[in-house]
Amino acid sequence: MKVFKTLGLVLLATTLMAMVPFTNETKHDHNNSDIVELAVQTEALSTLVAAVQAADLVETLKSEGPFTVFAPTNDAFAALPDGTLESLLEEANKGQLTDILTYHVVPGKVMSSDLSDGMTATTVQGQEITIGVGNGVTIDGANVVQADIEATNGVVHVIDAVILPKEESSSSY
Repeated sequence: MKVFKTLGLVLLATTLMAMVPFTNETKHDHNNSDIVELAVQTEALSTLVAAVQAADLVETLKSEGPFTVFAPTNDAFAALPDGTLESLLEEANKGQLTDILTYHVVPGKVMSSDLSDGMTATTVQGQEITIGVGNGVTIDGANVVQADIEATNGVVHVIDAVILPKEESSSSY
C-alpha cells in the first residue's frame, strides 16, 4: 500500500510539473527584467509578446507601473476559435486587440497572497475581473498556472485562457 501511495504522489508531481509551461530557466529571479523582458524570455508567452507588439503596448508595459499582468500562454491563444488571433493581429482590429490585452492588466502590484474568493479588480481596460480562490486561483474562470513572477515594474501571473471583456452593444469579440 505504501508503494502505491508513493507512486501516486510521484505521478501527481510529474503531471503537475508537466502542466507548468516553464522551464527552470524561466523560473529564475526576474528582478532585473521588466514585464515585457520577462515575457520575451519565456517561450510559453511568445504569442502574448506578438500581440503586445501588434497593439503598440510594449512601451506602456515597460514603463514604471507597477502593473499586474494575467498572461495567457501560447496554448491559451491557440484555444481561441480558428482565425480569431489572426484577425485580432490585423491593423484594422488594433482597438479590439488593445481592449482584450488591457483587460489582462490591473494597475498596481497584486500578489497571489493578496487575493480572496469573489474579489474584483478594475482592469486598465476599465471593466472588472473576478477572482476565484478555491481549488486553485482563477481570473474570470481562467486558471492561474504560475503565480507571483516578479518583474521590476510589477508582477505576472500566467493563466491558461484568454479572458475577454464583457461585450458591449457596440462591439463584439
